[in-house]
Amino acid sequence: MHRPSHIPVLLDETLAALRLRPGAIAVDCTTGLGGHSTEILKRIGPGGKLIGIDFDPANLAAAQQNLAAVNSSIKYPAEFELVHDNFAGIDKILTTRGITKVDAILADIGVASTQIDDPTRGFSYRQPGPLDMRMDPTRGQPAHAVLARLSEKDIADALLKLGDETDAPQIARLIVERRKSKPILTTQDLTAIVCRARDFTLERAAGAKLHPAARTFQALRILVNRELANLHRLLQVAPHILNPGGAIAIITFHSGEDRVVKSHFKDHHRAGVYEEIADDPITATPQEEKQNPRSRSAKLRWGWMASS
Repeated sequence: MHRPSHIPVLLDETLAALRLRPGAIAVDCTTGLGGHSTEILKRIGPGGKLIGIDFDPANLAAAQQNLAAVNSSIKYPAEFELVHDNFAGIDKILTTRGITKVDAILADIGVASTQIDDPTRGFSYRQPGPLDMRMDPTRGQPAHAVLARLSEKDIADALLKLGDETDAPQIARLIVERRKSKPILTTQDLTAIVCRARDFTLERAAGAKLHPAARTFQALRILVNRELANLHRLLQVAPHILNPGGAIAIITFHSGEDRVVKSHFKDHHRAGVYEEIADDPITATPQEEKQNPRSRSAKLRWGWMASS
C-alpha cells in the first residue's frame, strides 16, 4: 500500500536539539505526515511515548500508517497516539491523558506540502480551487469568508504584518472594490486581484521566481488558522509542561513567527527558565536546500530547560 510522505526539514538538526533518550515522552505539535515523528519514535524506544497533534485529519490518517509501519520494522517500538486538535491546547491535551510533564516538544510551524498540492484545500496560488485555506476543514471560517468580512485597513494590516507584503494597501483596496460587485470565492479570483494590484500579468506571474501572490496567500493562511496566536500560546505553556532538562524545538518559515520565537527564548533564557538556547537560527545546508526547496526559508530555534 502506498503511504504518502514528505521530506522533513532540518531533520538531523532538530533531532539533535530535542536531545531524545530512550523512555522519553515527546510531543510533535505538528505531526503532518509523520516525517519528524517517525525518527522520534526510533529514538525513544520501549517505555517512551509520542503524542502527535495535528489540525488536519487527513494528515493524521497518513501519519498513522507511516508511524505504524516504522514501529513494525524496529525491534523495540515505542508507544504513540495521534490527536486531532490544535496544539495551542497542548496542556489540556496532555492532562486528559494523565500526562503532566514531557521531555521534548517539537513544532514545525507552517503548511504541509500535501496541503499545498491539493487544489481543493485552497492554499495554492498556482492551482485553481476554492479559497478555503483551513488546515482543519472541520472548523473555523474559510479564507473567502474572512476576506468578505474584514475592513480594508484590517486586510492591509494583515498582509503587511503576516506576509511582509509592501503592496498591501493597493491589494486591500482592490479586494474591497471587487467584493462589492462579486464575491471572491476561488484562488484564481484572489490571484488575479493581487496580480492586478502589483502590475503583473498572469503569464508573467507564472514565470516569476517569487510569485506576486505568494506573500498574500501566506498572510491569509496565517490569519485564517490563527497561527501566530497558536504559537504564542504554545510558547507560553511549554516551560510549565517540560521536565527539568527537557527540550523544545520550533521551526518557522516566516520572519514574524521567527521574531516571536527568538524573543521568547531570549527572554526566558535571561530569566533562567532555559539553561541554554540556540544563539542563532539554524538553517538548511546548501545540499538540503537543493534536495528540498521548502527548507530554504526554514529557521530552527531551540531551548533546553534548566536541569533543576
